[in-house]
This record gives sequence, structure tokens and C-alpha cells, in this order.
Amino acid sequence: MVTAGRKFGSEQYGTTMVEMAIAMPLLLTLLLGFVDFGYAFYQWNAGNKAVQAGARLAQISTPVASGLALETLTQSDATKVGTAVPANTYNYVCTANAAGTVSCTCGAGATCQNLTVSQTAFDFIYSGGGGRAGMSLFLPNLKKSEVSIQYQASGLGYWTRPSGPVPTITVSIVDHPFQFFFLGALLGLGNITMPSMLSTVTGEDLKSTWTP
Repeated sequence: MVTAGRKFGSEQYGTTMVEMAIAMPLLLTLLLGFVDFGYAFYQWNAGNKAVQAGARLAQISTPVASGLALETLTQSDATKVGTAVPANTYNYVCTANAAGTVSCTCGAGATCQNLTVSQTAFDFIYSGGGGRAGMSLFLPNLKKSEVSIQYQASGLGYWTRPSGPVPTITVSIVDHPFQFFFLGALLGLGNITMPSMLSTVTGEDLKSTWTP
């Protein structure tokens, strides 16, 4: 009996399966974690590309704040005609609600006299058109409510400039989540909100007669 007990205690059959059963979940979680965080890095790069593309479209198309041109094309004070437009004279911030309807507000320290909005211009920057890629092409799960477009007087240009205003344009993505597939299913890990990302350019040709 003692010999049989010693033999049973020294038996090694099945130890590999036990070790594998312990190690496999950890290795699998690590492997899938690499996949998920690699995909998160891809989303981050896609988001940066999306704001760059959006800023470029905003730079050469009709402003979302469609009253923007009136800020510098019309000037009742004749003494200002041809003089420089001071920085932050206007500051429009345009965002969309959950339904995708855009609205613009006047930023701090500015006076926006012609606060009108173009849904078509916003949709063009978001979706693209006419052979130009919009933001959603680079980041397909981007929502309109996560896009912010700002037009702010840069200090360039002059009152009644024929080609329109010369604003600083900032296109941002805010509150966009990283999506986790495997870790969400295995560990219940929820989506993590991306840090805000933006691209800032100087307006080039914002003529109100140009349409996307």
C-alpha cells in the first residue's frame, strides 16, 4: 500500500493539461489585448486623418457658419473699409446634435452679427462629395455629434475683402470612443473615450457662392 501511494503521488500524467488550463486564459487575454489595442491605435490614426481631411474641406468650401462672409464683406463704418480685421472679431463654433442637425454659437469674446447656418456645408465636411473624401470615410463610426468646426478671426484679411474672410478654422473630434471587441466580451471592458483631436488651418477660399 505504501508503495502504491508513493507511486500515485509521483505520477506526472495530466500535469501538462492542468498547466495549460491555467495558462491558456492568461495567454489568450494577452493576445487578444494586443489585437484590441492595436485596433485602438488604428482608430486613433484614423481620427487624426479625419480631422485633417475635414479641415481641408472646411478651408476651401462654403462656411458652415454661412453668415461669416457678411462679417467682413459688409461694413457700415466707411473708415474701416480696407483696414485689417482684428483677431477674434468673430468666432463661430458649429456642432451637431444627436440627430445630426447643426447649429452655431458665438465663442467667448467675439460678436457674431450674422449667425446663420448651412447644414449642407456641414454635411459636405462630414461626408464629402464631388470626388472629395469627407471625415466619415476615414473614421466610419464617427458621429456628426462628435464633430466641431470653429471659424475664428485670425487677424488676417481686411474689411470688405472681395474673396471673403480669412479665418482660422479648427476641426475637432470630441467624445469619440475607442471600441474594444475581445476585451469587452472577455473582461467586460467598456469603451474608452478618445482624447480630443483637432486640426487647425487658415481659410483659403470661403466664397459664399461656392457650393459643395
